[in-house]
Amino acid sequence: MKGFRKLALALGALAIGAAPAFAFPDRPVQLIVPWAAGGGMDSVMRIFANGLEAELKQPVNVVNRTGGGGITGHTAIATATADGYTIGGASPEISFFKSLGLGELTPDSIDMFSRVSLIPAGITVKADSPWKTAADYLKAVKESPKGSIMASGTGVGGSWHIASGGILKAAGIAPDAVRWVPSNGGAPALQDLVAGGLQVFTGSPIEAKAMLDAGRVRTILLMTEERHPNFPDVPSAKEAGLDWTYQNWFALAAPKGVPADRRKILFDAAQRTMQRDDVRKGMADRGITPVWDKPEEFAAYVKAFTERGNGVLKELGLTKN
Repeated sequence: MKGFRKLALALGALAIGAAPAFAFPDRPVQLIVPWAAGGGMDSVMRIFANGLEAELKQPVNVVNRTGGGGITGHTAIATATADGYTIGGASPEISFFKSLGLGELTPDSIDMFSRVSLIPAGITVKADSPWKTAADYLKAVKESPKGSIMASGTGVGGSWHIASGGILKAAGIAPDAVRWVPSNGGAPALQDLVAGGLQVFTGSPIEAKAMLDAGRVRTILLMTEERHPNFPDVPSAKEAGLDWTYQNWFALAAPKGVPADRRKILFDAAQRTMQRDDVRKGMADRGITPVWDKPEEFAAYVKAFTERGNGVLKELGLTKN
């Protein structure tokens, strides 16, 4: 009898040991977006999340965590439990929090997988604005008292603020000649624009597409070298004789310390997601350029981007470090 019990216990132990571990992920994944719903990053990440759901075979829930010019959401990604069930979208603002004296958060604070998209900056005004061209806008800035013209698109020192300062500098105007009004992303800034609280939005026309289609706003310049296929009637900065181009990027990230096996599952699924026709077409149809980097390429890109942006922020008088 005792021998039978020992045999049963041994067989039970073998069965337990042979039981397969659960497949990751076995429940929904959360994707944190540090900017408001309806903005550029939100649009990109919702397209991406739909594709990632299909690859992971689990729901991917987009959660907008706004505030602090992007600090709130990026911090939420960095401090999330590193179990693979929380990932996030990183925007260029994370490159500048430290130099702006807003905190210690940097790209090294999170596990940056790759860029997933690029979207060009532009100059967008209300439909009834007297400025029909970028030259009209820049002339008005030159002739107006400093700070009397107001622009927005992100927080102070954020990516679209850098775009604004860079285009002004390229036109021989002080980068801080336009007063920057902080916002939690493109969507709220555009609402302020059409309400008359601002005169200029220097984010991407991709964020403004619904309002452009409705005839509520007009994009008068793209900060690109060539015209964009989705906005063929909008001149490029090069056409306007301005030596300044600027494209915002959004990246996939996770908290540091996700177990290697789970990270590989997420990374591989994300890479497949960016190869999906529905994802690439969903982005391209909105004027968003889909991207997937090799790790060493992304690191080099972020380094160069940070140096260029910090140069503008210094001229804006915003750098602390």
